[in-house]
Amino acid sequence: MASQVESFESPSAVRYLRVEVPPAPTPWRDASFSAIDFETTGLDPASDEIISFATVTVAFGRVSLADARYKLVRPKHMPAGETIRIHGLRETDLAQAPPLSEVLDELLDGITGRALIAHVAAIEAGFLDAALGRRGLRFRNPVVDTAALAKELRRRQRRPAIRQPVGLSDLARSLHLPVHRPHQADGDALTTAQVFLALATHLDRFTPQTVGSLERLSRPRGWASLRQKLRALARPASR
Repeated sequence: MASQVESFESPSAVRYLRVEVPPAPTPWRDASFSAIDFETTGLDPASDEIISFATVTVAFGRVSLADARYKLVRPKHMPAGETIRIHGLRETDLAQAPPLSEVLDELLDGITGRALIAHVAAIEAGFLDAALGRRGLRFRNPVVDTAALAKELRRRQRRPAIRQPVGLSDLARSLHLPVHRPHQADGDALTTAQVFLALATHLDRFTPQTVGSLERLSRPRGWASLRQKLRALARPASR
């Protein structure tokens, strides 16, 4: 097992370990977040791989594109046809891209010292945890799930409960927000950032929200098993 763990002593990795993430009591508008999105060869972090990633900063209640990141990643095993139909990334698109080991520091730079935002965040959290583990790093960011926040907002608005997470594009449209390049990491990260701002603002009207409260609301409650959710997300219309 030790041979599978890469050295993590790069400046980016050291900084990731040393820079504090926003404390739980921090009002969300006073904190820095990174909206993240991965496109992958499948949905199992143990066997599938990241083939693109993007991060978009949300700081002090605003989206900033000044340090947005987007990278294609060459996997060890190219994506199969059923996943290509979702993200559109073919072997020809990925063949000249760097492997994840060469660009992981750039991903680390995009999430250091920040809470993370993702839609159905178990996917991004699972792949990120696996990638960091291979570098000997411990995943330490608070995680906020926009799908879970949407569910909580419906509950507080006394609207009918939903049985499955709402797809990102559908959720954005329901909030009267634009949808940017669906099923592409850069577009989905930007859409997720804007959706987060809208949801956090709506939830703030019921109870002032903090990094910790948004993280707590993001913990799974009352939905189908993660495996069932991941199978649902494999369908192109669901993200």
